[in-house]
Amino acid sequence: MNHGWIPVSPCGPECQPPRDRRAEVGLARVVLRLGSTAGLLLIGCVLVLVLSMLRAAWRQRAMTAWFRTLLRALGIRLVIEGRMPPGGALVVSNHVSWLDIVALQVLRPMRMLAKVEVQSWPLLGALAGRVGTVYIDRDRLSALPDAVRTIADELRAGAVIGAFPEGTTWCGRASGRFRPAVFQAAIDAGARMQPVALRFRTAAGEPTTAAAFLGDATLVDSVLAVARMRGLAVELVVLPELIGTDRRELASRAQRAVEASTGSACGHGDPVEVRMRRSIAA
Repeated sequence: MNHGWIPVSPCGPECQPPRDRRAEVGLARVVLRLGSTAGLLLIGCVLVLVLSMLRAAWRQRAMTAWFRTLLRALGIRLVIEGRMPPGGALVVSNHVSWLDIVALQVLRPMRMLAKVEVQSWPLLGALAGRVGTVYIDRDRLSALPDAVRTIADELRAGAVIGAFPEGTTWCGRASGRFRPAVFQAAIDAGARMQPVALRFRTAAGEPTTAAAFLGDATLVDSVLAVARMRGLAVELVVLPELIGTDRRELASRAQRAVEASTGSACGHGDPVEVRMRRSIAA
């Protein structure tokens, strides 16, 4: 059952550029990337079983190395601007792709806030559960207060929690409104609030929506599309820490800071522009 409060993104295939085979790697490279990714996922399943036996510092290093290697296996270059201070925090970011989670884990191993559907993803769902993902049932409005309390408890214990306040993926050129609930958890816990902006660029350094995970695309479709791209880069920009006690104001400030860094605009733009993109894609 859907509710009016559930975030909905109008972004779809029309937001993405037409497929350009000149900007893609060859079939052999695609096969190599997919094979390497599958192998890393299997290694990850073993890794999560031994993480609990490692000291915290070694555990973080192992997770960071695994996620960084996953990006490299897919041919993705990671650029990080700024540094996160040590200690627990609520990390909030814009949401474009499943790659967002991978990149953020390189920045700092963190427990992610995710929709319950992630549990059913092949291998990735199992890995997410093993590393302590906090799940949200978006179809049950009554579950939201308990979710906020759970997040606040984790933050009080010193955890780093990653969340996407937009609640769903957008193309990156357009963006969604940041919902304030997760900020309330940080306020209740007295935790630090750290916004981070995510940007995707082509080999030429131009912004791109090609990596966005949108519409009816499956995870397999998205992984295959990413594996074909030549020179894809994901950039993480650590923005100034947020301070305040009004969750709505904090959500708005975080949203504006991310939009300023990514060059995106809240909403889906002018309908004429959307129709033009559709005609180009066709």
